[in-house]
Parts: sequence; C-alpha cells; structure tokens
Amino acid sequence: MRRTLVWTVVAALLVGLAACGDDEPAPAVSGPAPTTAAAVKPAPGQHALTLDHGDATRRFRLHAPAGYDGSKPVPLVIALHPYPGDGLTMSEMVGLDALAEREGFLTAYPDGVNGGFNAFVCCGQEDDVGFLAALAAHLVRGWNVDADRVYLTGISNGGDLSFRAAVEATGVFAAIGVVSGGFIGALPAGADYAPKSPVSVITFIGDQDRYAGEFAEGLVSWRKRLRCAEVKPAPKRPAANVTLSRGRCADGSDIDVYTIGGMGHSWPGATAGAMAARDAGVVATDLIWRFFAAHPRKG
Repeated sequence: MRRTLVWTVVAALLVGLAACGDDEPAPAVSGPAPTTAAAVKPAPGQHALTLDHGDATRRFRLHAPAGYDGSKPVPLVIALHPYPGDGLTMSEMVGLDALAEREGFLTAYPDGVNGGFNAFVCCGQEDDVGFLAALAAHLVRGWNVDADRVYLTGISNGGDLSFRAAVEATGVFAAIGVVSGGFIGALPAGADYAPKSPVSVITFIGDQDRYAGEFAEGLVSWRKRLRCAEVKPAPKRPAANVTLSRGRCADGSDIDVYTIGGMGHSWPGATAGAMAARDAGVVATDLIWRFFAAHPRKG
C-alpha cells in the first residue's frame, strides 16, 4: 500500500504510543464518494456522507435499518475505529449493522483524519470531540435520533476518544462502550477531569493486552472521581475466562468492567478483522448494545 514519505514518518513516530491500535495496516480511503450530509434525505440503507466541522470536511458512514422511516425517534450508536483505521473497516469488524437491523437503531462510523482520532495519547490535533458532538446534533435534527439515546463506542484509539468525549461533550452521550481502550494519559491525570453529567460505561479489557495495567489504573481514577461503589452481590462470571465487576456511581451512572483472560488488544467476539477475538467467551457488540438499551441519558 503506497504512502507519501511524510505519512510514513508520522506513522513511525506514532506507532509506539499507547493504545493506538497498531494491529492493522493503515487503510486507504475506501467506499463510494461521499455526499454532503445536509443534502441527503433520510432513508434506509448505507450512506457515505460528509459533515463540515471547523475548517475540515469530515467523512462518516451511516447505516439506517430497513424499517427506518424517520417517523419516530430512534437510538444512535457512533462507533470509532482504532489507529490506523477507518469507518468501513470498523463496521465490518464489529457487526453493529446487523444488530441495528434487528433492534431498530442507527449506526455511524466516522473516519479519523490520517487514520486516527485526537484522543489521550494519540493521534493528531483535530477537534474530534467537537466533531462527534456536531455529528450527533446533525443526526438528532435531521434523522430524528432520540437525543436521550445517543451512544458512543470504540476500540483502542477510538475507545480512548470515547472516554474523552464522555468528559468533554457534556450532555451528548448517555453511555459509552470502550473496548481495549482506556482513561489514560495526561488529561485524565488531572484530578478534576471527569464528566459533568452522568455517562454510563461498559468496557472490555484483555488480561494479555500490553496496556491492561494502564487501563485498570484509569478505571480506578474514574470510579474514585465519580464515587462509584461496587454492586453486591457480585455478578456471576459470564464465561469461565471472563470476570465482570459492576459499579453504581454517585451521579446515577453505572460502570461494567469485563476482564477477559487470554485476550490481547482485541474486540471480543468479533469474527472479522485483525483485531477480532473470536473465542473470547463473550460478544462485546451484543453486550454493549444491551447495556446501551438499558441506559438512556440521565439528568
């Protein structure tokens, strides 16, 4: 795959940074030419769209299920790819579109700039939090998305950005689903860096992930700042190699943490892509949606 010399140098500098999802090769821009989001009439199917934010024109893929007609508010799940990656490869890995067909929600897959998102430790300088908020607002206005049921999920670099957006995009996201990503880096080190409104969290960590220790430490900080208490009795193991801890926080949000024995930097239960962990014992996509469906926006 051809790259310019500049991109090769930048990628080499970033590839060693934590939680950047360097498990896959950098993607080429793929799929049909996108259409300006404002010019598209809401309809079922796959849509390749753009949305202007700041000085940039951003690309995203949108899937509306066959039964969608815009007549009633529907949930939205925005899914964020790893670095390097794009929305198409994310959609192919996680299987959210098939679930959306059964459950009746919209899915959106933004492309990061140069294959990455500006999260905690990687990648770039774009206003990705602002872009996600603008994307959600556009879909609430134009596609009849229920503002109380807007959710964000991601893996690796996309998981890190999910935590960042939970803190900085106040009131936008009801819950986040983080896979092989974490509340790590310089920003989360600040003692007052925490959500100002309730955002529930479901997260998945492989005990063989090279960042597992950092992810666990980040969750300690998250729980402490939000004054989360462990829910007892403890839930049963979802599988022989999987533990689940569940917490309820002072602001009314919840936090579910799945720790998966034998798994590395991967998406549990995915069946496609280099980051798929087919035999993880749980299917993260199903569990994330079940958690989202039970957690509309509070406050």
